[in-house]
Amino acid sequence: MNLVVGFSPFILFAVFSRLSADLALWVAFAAAFVVTIRDFVESPSLRLLDAGSLVLFALLALWRGFLDPNLSLAAVRFIAETALLLVLAIPLALRRPFSVDYARLDPREADWPPALFLRVNYQVSATWTFAFLAMAAADAAVVFGPQLPLWSSVGVSVLALAGAVTFTLRYPAYVAKRAALPPGA
Repeated sequence: MNLVVGFSPFILFAVFSRLSADLALWVAFAAAFVVTIRDFVESPSLRLLDAGSLVLFALLALWRGFLDPNLSLAAVRFIAETALLLVLAIPLALRRPFSVDYARLDPREADWPPALFLRVNYQVSATWTFAFLAMAAADAAVVFGPQLPLWSSVGVSVLALAGAVTFTLRYPAYVAKRAALPPGA
């Protein structure tokens, strides 16, 4: 569940972007700030996703707010999704799934056998990476093919986010049940 909270700035951005790109960026920045500070107070370390979201949404909010207010919503979404795709994909390619930092805080997963723990985290990290790849590709199609409606990329985003959240919440429990791990182990 901690991982889903880590994605809350982007989820809020996706929800509020239907109202206003500026509102969505500032809400996402505020959420990223709260998540980052809360996590930093609990354990004095920064997680890659938290720090990446904080920097990304701060820069995008400032850029669109003060330097280029005409930057389209589709372009803002494309930039945000591509940046987060890189934040997720690079550690995965370096064999360091970003979800490990969150899973270690979950008492249900922290004591799993190391091989199983890593395998589940590779799957969760890959699921989020592919979700952001699909969202970035859909927004790229709208940005570079202006004849496509924005709602098409929004639909892809909703499906990708719903799929990633569902997988994140259900897959570890499924694996624990199949591996016959005792509750809390």
